Amino acid sequence: MSALSEPHKGMTGADYLAFERTSTIKHEFIAGEVYAMSGASEAHNLITGSTYAALYNQLRGRSGKVYPSDMKVRTPATGSYTYPDITVLCGEARFADDERDVLLNPTVIIEVMSPATERYDRGRKFQHYREIRSLQEYILIAQDAPHIERFVRQEGGFWQFSEDAQGDNT
Repeated sequence: MSALSEPHKGMTGADYLAFERTSTIKHEFIAGEVYAMSGASEAHNLITGSTYAALYNQLRGRSGKVYPSDMKVRTPATGSYTYPDITVLCGEARFADDERDVLLNPTVIIEVMSPATERYDRGRKFQHYREIRSLQEYILIAQDAPHIERFVRQEGGFWQFSEDAQGDNT
């Protein structure tokens, strides 16, 4: 998604979910604050769509699932709720409640970065995602250059970084 707007302060996680489930626009809930999300660019939508389609085809007929950007992810340790661009689940899904719209145990999260969201996606958002025990990979795709960054959780909780910039398979 695109940049965040002014926060709405003073909500609890339960307040946020009640508010969000009736809202006509998406919001993220980070550190007790609700942020409205703006729409995505053509480049963002094309990259997200192509990546989702490729993952969907690879996981078809297997136990994994791939979710587009309408699936919220909750980070229990920080109480945040976010909308990753793409979420992959390996294994049995665990949801926050019977609504089945808040995933608790993603395996892979993919964010397509715009110049406006790059700092947030790399920084604060990744800090929250690292607290999700089930998360094994975090992938960042630049929308304005051929550049992919991949973080893989290692034994002991360390994250290994690799990247492919301008198609050079590093």
